[in-house]
Amino acid sequence: MSYATPAGGLAPQTQLTTDRAQFTDCYAVIPKGTMSDIVTSNLPHWHGARAWVLARPMSGFAETFAQMIIELTPDGHSDTPEPIDGAQAVLFVTSGVLTLTCGDTHTLTAGGFAYVPPHTDWSVKNDTEEPVTFHWIRKKYVPVDGIDAPDLIISHDDDVAPVAMPDTDGKWATTRFVDPNDMRHDMHVNIVTFEAGGVIPFAETHVMEHGLFILEGKAVYLLNKTWVEVEAGDFLWLRSFCPQACYAGGPGKFRYLLYKDVNRHAELSL
Repeated sequence: MSYATPAGGLAPQTQLTTDRAQFTDCYAVIPKGTMSDIVTSNLPHWHGARAWVLARPMSGFAETFAQMIIELTPDGHSDTPEPIDGAQAVLFVTSGVLTLTCGDTHTLTAGGFAYVPPHTDWSVKNDTEEPVTFHWIRKKYVPVDGIDAPDLIISHDDDVAPVAMPDTDGKWATTRFVDPNDMRHDMHVNIVTFEAGGVIPFAETHVMEHGLFILEGKAVYLLNKTWVEVEAGDFLWLRSFCPQACYAGGPGKFRYLLYKDVNRHAELSL
């Protein structure tokens, strides 16, 4: 498998300004070309690290999660990565080798997945001579009386068999790192795969928010009323009820990392 990773750098002065970047009242498109050096952030208690912040809670927009791409240089690390009590995390590695310490020590290579429960001490480090890049998705955990918090999950893209959507001949499938019937979890981060010609044949319109990072391939994606061309390295940010559909034109697979909030009652106050 291949996984898109920001190249950084800076566009040349000769490049045209026109691009596919969009920010509307119900979705945003952040093309891969905008993820340059000048938009990275430094983070407290992170060393040898820089972050591309892709999504954060915003009133009136997506409100449940934050998502970043973190790059760690050799020996880059954080012993206290999460500043918010009760936050949970998903880490997904796109390049390099990441060492995660969460009780035991785990080695995550490209395609590696980790779910870190709330109220858990954890740390990360790059013990290699090459940079490592990974997604860090954060959400404040919503506890439920009588239901325990989830356990730590360490997995890999290669170790989870994709589940085909019904009546699609396997052209649309989802790699689920978490059992969708496990009510302990209030978010899912999956990998969605379309073979060339695969489609979402209707405009999905639902309460779940989405962060959607294109890992591989290209497609046209319906966002509200607009069809947008997207490719590996792009990020899409969809608020609740934004209509969406997809057509994967090929020639290869179209795959994306997908966040959504699940399994909880809607809040009745703002």
